[in-house]
Amino acid sequence: MEQQLEASTLGMWLFLVTEVMFFGGLFLAYMLYRIWYPEAWSEGSLELDIKLGGFNTVVLIGSSLTMAFAVRAAQTGWRKGTIWYLVGTMILGLTFLVVKFFEYKHKYDHHHIPGPNFVFEGPWENQVEIFMALYFAMTGLHALHMLIGFGILSVILWMAYKNKFSPQWYTPVEMSGLYWHFVDIVWIFLFPLLYLLGASIYWHFVDIVWIILFTLIYLLPDDVHH
Repeated sequence: MEQQLEASTLGMWLFLVTEVMFFGGLFLAYMLYRIWYPEAWSEGSLELDIKLGGFNTVVLIGSSLTMAFAVRAAQTGWRKGTIWYLVGTMILGLTFLVVKFFEYKHKYDHHHIPGPNFVFEGPWENQVEIFMALYFAMTGLHALHMLIGFGILSVILWMAYKNKFSPQWYTPVEMSGLYWHFVDIVWIFLFPLLYLLGASIYWHFVDIVWIILFTLIYLLPDDVHH
């Protein structure tokens, strides 16, 4: 079982490395355009809703916490705990997606969708449209990964309900946890890069607090009890 866990963990980390490279291309494009058009990037960032973005950041931090507890519950053979923590993680993930839907709808209503109908009043219209294109590409890809994660957790939840896991075998729960944490970490980078460029120093401070809280989740001791 231990050898199987090590092999699965290695496989998952290799998969996540490919995902990092996939997102890396978008991050590279973002940084290049940000260097070329810093004023337009700040203007574009002001069109995003910091409160909704901040709320979603808190939601994902909470989902990482519940996912960590779900893995711990599976490790200790606490079936009900595994089920309830997985349900909590899925509810928080769904909450994130619903909020993101309303964010996208707001952009549609204000003609901020890149394309022939894009409208922005200001001297940086073309450059802000590029910002919005990257915003939708990066957050849309992230949302797609959230949907995939939701599907994975649905399968894991069904397996937990059927009592498929034990302290000797909980690999699927741990691997799905790694994937979910990866998706959350991506958002931790997206939030300040997209939402805080035109914000006050207060919001930069708030983002630092989020990152600290997120880091503390991974510092939870292994002997956390249910």
